[in-house]
Amino acid sequence: MALHRRHLLQASLALAASTPLCALAQPAGRPIRLIVPYPPGGPLDSVARALAAAVKDSLGTVVVDNKPGAGGNLGVDLAAKAPPDGLTIVMGAVATHAINPWLFARLPYDPIRDFTPITRVAQVPNVLVMNAEAATKLGIHTLRDLVAYAKKNPGRLNYGSGGNGSAGHLAGEMFKSQAGVFMVHIPYAGGYPAQLGLLAGQVDLNFDNLSSASANIKAGRLRALALTTTLRSPAMPELPTIAEAGRDLGLGGFDVGTWFGLFGPAGLPAEVLARLNQAFVAAMATPEVKARFAQLMSEPSPTTPEQFAGFVKAELAKYGPVVKASGAKVD
Repeated sequence: MALHRRHLLQASLALAASTPLCALAQPAGRPIRLIVPYPPGGPLDSVARALAAAVKDSLGTVVVDNKPGAGGNLGVDLAAKAPPDGLTIVMGAVATHAINPWLFARLPYDPIRDFTPITRVAQVPNVLVMNAEAATKLGIHTLRDLVAYAKKNPGRLNYGSGGNGSAGHLAGEMFKSQAGVFMVHIPYAGGYPAQLGLLAGQVDLNFDNLSSASANIKAGRLRALALTTTLRSPAMPELPTIAEAGRDLGLGGFDVGTWFGLFGPAGLPAEVLARLNQAFVAAMATPEVKARFAQLMSEPSPTTPEQFAGFVKAELAKYGPVVKASGAKVD
């Protein structure tokens, strides 16, 4: 009997040793937890839920868990401190991994050291828009007109954003620095109030998300001058980028966009990482997920883990001097 038990134990150990680690990433009955560090209903939440449904056949059940708070830091920190077994991942973003590390005096995680990048998910274009009435009154029809007016009238123009340190705020500060102009920043308590302020004429211009601004652009209430990202958008192919329209205005290198992607805790085993990357990259090619991206006026932008890691490091380095120049700080 003892010999029989010994043989069974040896066989069990041999089976465990020969089982790929990726197969151990989701023990029977345990779903993968996908943390979204923002409230339900936003772009990250919408895409996360579409991805969770699309990977069910390859990864099993994926539960989206909204953990908003502290500008996204709360949910991201939960993922950073989770066991590196592939059962907890997070939808990080430009704010959590490139802006907040410079913005917050005390950050509970390191954006590079504490995470394993899995894949970028999307780059969502932002757009420089003016209140149409104000633009007409000031004779501003193009990006060149805007820069010329701002140089002749320093401090006369103001721009709104979703708050100090937000992507819209930093886009404005980068624009001012590269174009050599001065505009007054008016912070609002969120992107939607900032958009309402622009429509009401409280501010002259915003650096807004293309999907949220598009309806008012098409209705003629907002005048779109240029996209803030390096590539034109298929949703509005006639709209130039700031980099191309402002190449001779000092803006040829302008590139500020909203991006988000999937991260696991540091130390994620290579086999688990490969399995997660393969599953989510495949999911981004499905019609259902593409439809969600179309609602954001964006397209999936999957990467290898190595490409995403390099991208995040470059973004972190880019926003350091921008945040410093803006003077924005959260204690």
